[in-house]
Amino acid sequence: MDIAASFRLDGKVAVVTGASKGIGESIAGALAQQGAKVVLASRRQESVDEAAGKLRAQGFEATGVSAHMGDMDQVKGLLEKTVALYGGVDIVVNNAAINPVFGPLLQTDLKTFDKIMEVNVKGPMELCKLAHPIMKERGGGSIIQISSIEGIRPGYGLGLYSVSKSTLIALSKVMAKEWGTDQIRVNVICPGLVRTKFSEALTSNEKILQMILRAQALPQVAVPDDIAGLALFLASPASSFCTGGVFTADGGYTI
Repeated sequence: MDIAASFRLDGKVAVVTGASKGIGESIAGALAQQGAKVVLASRRQESVDEAAGKLRAQGFEATGVSAHMGDMDQVKGLLEKTVALYGGVDIVVNNAAINPVFGPLLQTDLKTFDKIMEVNVKGPMELCKLAHPIMKERGGGSIIQISSIEGIRPGYGLGLYSVSKSTLIALSKVMAKEWGTDQIRVNVICPGLVRTKFSEALTSNEKILQMILRAQALPQVAVPDDIAGLALFLASPASSFCTGGVFTADGGYTI
């Protein structure tokens, strides 16, 4: 077996949400480098156009499509545009997420709950369901959900976010069990602390940062590329027997 060749994605079409920056942009780049045609999705068209443009400048095939994962019409439109552009979809990476609140559960309300669950759970579920028949017809596919270690080991102040990420893990396991006979694999990545705009509130607070680093086996903050390699493995034939898996990339935080 040619191990290096098993990581190639030539002829595959990938959709990556939350791809205008951070982990999503890094994953999109990794998939494109291995031969995939990549649709980068995020809320602002200009942002995904810029990210896709960087990939095209390197000779890769990439397109930006604006889509809010909390708007199911836009989620549907994202898949329709992908199929219109590239004829189908083989890989879905649900990376887009929000966390509009920081504080204890008793200080949150149902409106906030609905907003978080819409983007972090409902949108990814709908995108996967829409992709399912397309993947099945093409002989299978790979779905990668970007959850969080907060979905495994909730921390203080991130209550509803933790609930949404735990729900995403359970949802992914159900999909993996139900869709395996269609050769559609569903796996989850749970990043720890990664230096992105999303985590800036944590990485910029020295007290919180040092507390997290002391809890890790590896005393450093990850960068988006540290997650992209794992996503590439799960997207590619190299992980052909992996489904329903929950993979941590957290520096040993959850040991």
